Amino acid sequence: MVTPRHTKDEKKEKLRLRELPRAACRTVGGFLSRLFYIYSLVWKAAPFMLIVLVGLCVLNGLLPVFGAYISSFILNGIADSIGAAPGGSWEQIIEILSPLIWLFVMYLVYLFLSKLLGRINTMVTGIAGELVVNQIKLMIIGKAKEVDLSSYDDPEFYEKLENANREAGIRPIHIITASFNVISAIISAISFVVVLVTLSPWAPVFIVIAAIPGAMVNFLFRNKNFRYVRFHSKERRQMNYYSSLMVNKDRVKENKILGLGDTFIDRYKAVFAKYYKGLKSLIIKEGIIQIVIGFLAVAVQCVLFAYVAYSVIVGNGQIGDYSLYSGALTSIVGYVSTMLTASVTIYEGTLFIDNMMTFMKEEPRIVSSLESPAPIRRGEHHTLEIRGVSFAYPGTDRTVLKDVNLKIESGESVVLVGLNGAGKSTLIKLITRLYDPTEGEIYLDGRNLKEYDPKEYYDLFGIIFQDFGKYAESVEDNIRFGDIDTDHSRESVELAAMRGGAAQFIEELPDGYDTPLTRMFEENGVEPSGGQWQKLSVARAFYKESDILILDEPTASLDPLAEQEVFDRYCELAEGKISIFVSHKLSSAVSASKIVVIDAGEIAEVGNHEQLMARRGKYFNLFSVQAERYTGIDYSAEN
Repeated sequence: MVTPRHTKDEKKEKLRLRELPRAACRTVGGFLSRLFYIYSLVWKAAPFMLIVLVGLCVLNGLLPVFGAYISSFILNGIADSIGAAPGGSWEQIIEILSPLIWLFVMYLVYLFLSKLLGRINTMVTGIAGELVVNQIKLMIIGKAKEVDLSSYDDPEFYEKLENANREAGIRPIHIITASFNVISAIISAISFVVVLVTLSPWAPVFIVIAAIPGAMVNFLFRNKNFRYVRFHSKERRQMNYYSSLMVNKDRVKENKILGLGDTFIDRYKAVFAKYYKGLKSLIIKEGIIQIVIGFLAVAVQCVLFAYVAYSVIVGNGQIGDYSLYSGALTSIVGYVSTMLTASVTIYEGTLFIDNMMTFMKEEPRIVSSLESPAPIRRGEHHTLEIRGVSFAYPGTDRTVLKDVNLKIESGESVVLVGLNGAGKSTLIKLITRLYDPTEGEIYLDGRNLKEYDPKEYYDLFGIIFQDFGKYAESVEDNIRFGDIDTDHSRESVELAAMRGGAAQFIEELPDGYDTPLTRMFEENGVEPSGGQWQKLSVARAFYKESDILILDEPTASLDPLAEQEVFDRYCELAEGKISIFVSHKLSSAVSASKIVVIDAGEIAEVGNHEQLMARRGKYFNLFSVQAERYTGIDYSAEN
């Protein structure tokens, strides 16, 4: 019997994820390095806030002991005052109550300080939390800007990105707060242990021993929870996907017309049920075990309370002494619980923060192969040469392009044609070095693309992709994004709009070039049609003074007249440049100086329109089919 591949992959993934938390915190050094990393994040975001939190941590640790002593003094004072003549003179009454008055004043100061420190701690933590979230979001989007396009083809990368986005924004401040809670609890617990040791040196030991089983269970289930969440990342992404389908404004029309809403909701429910089933089981198991352990811990605590009462009575102590010692016992129990709970939070947090650390270590591979990248000449004649290039997308075995050879010179207008999936857009991604070829090389001006700095190389291009951006910004910004680093005038934007065929509809908008597009953020926003968006994207490509102009299916949403207008403009602007035009509509290819027919990832034919029509090959067949469809003329019959 053959084991299904996906089953083997799941087993392999399970083994990897089981090992991951052990590897993440296998040593104390590893744990501390992650904790230090978290503190460094907070320090970068809010150094002053971190200093304030340290100070508050110490004060919060010492203040409870101060309050416990004042309470015991007040109780002893009240006990000593019982029996004093209530009908005495004012002098006697003041003499009896004066020590208590000062104690109550001190207790008032204690309560005020407790409230004040608590409020300051809340404010500082809230402010620091916002700054840390902002810092981490900037780090994540900054890293997302650096990584290669190929990273986005990798599901594991998406898992890292999702985990970093979901956890890293909230975990660091929670870990910082928890670690300060541990320090405060240690300070308070040690102080109360010193108090309780004067009565019994063994009582604190029993408290700690009683707390250990609960702590071990807590740590065990946090580890299980971490593994479960990591392993079920796919289900979480599926839930996000189905919920996003229901709230995406671009999907609403299709959902309503096709009645897909219930289908997506049912699929969301099914995925959630699968995800929730295992999570619920973990929660229930931990809860039952903790209830049993908690009962035993409470029993030990009650025995210790009885022992404290017995010791005070036998030692002829006062009621205030019992309050002090029993309060110390209660406080130690509480602080031990706080330390263990916070330690679990820190431990779990360091496991999850490892997601961000792994994500931030993702390094781009599309870099220059030279320590000092080769200079790129701008505004001059260029030669782009593709030699023996084959390509398969990362993580797949299917070869999309096979042994492609092509040479393009400045001044040539090249049109790539072919059926859907032939590899036209993939070839554009290789030419622009969004990917590197699996085999073969691409050269610009006699140098391998790998010898240039990618950022400088990208700056050569004015480009529009099939899936061009639709930005919820003003019309002007949507055009200016074609060359955002250059400070151009409004006239330049208007000229680009005219060249892209967008000027007419822009002038009819309520605020012209200042009109916000989409209603995502602005009430007066305008939703352009598909064709209007496409004209804006073409204007964006024409806005930049580029050496290489590439339009990948730029006229798919345009009517034939607008399409021809765009292509004519394109030919004018492309004069003297390397220009590549990708289109399914072969009418755009008629006036091109070079037509490249791509079929199943291979270059099938190269030539101009007349040459390829005379050859009666693949281009002839494609053109004939389209021409007959639009004009009714059967070219194959005529020839």
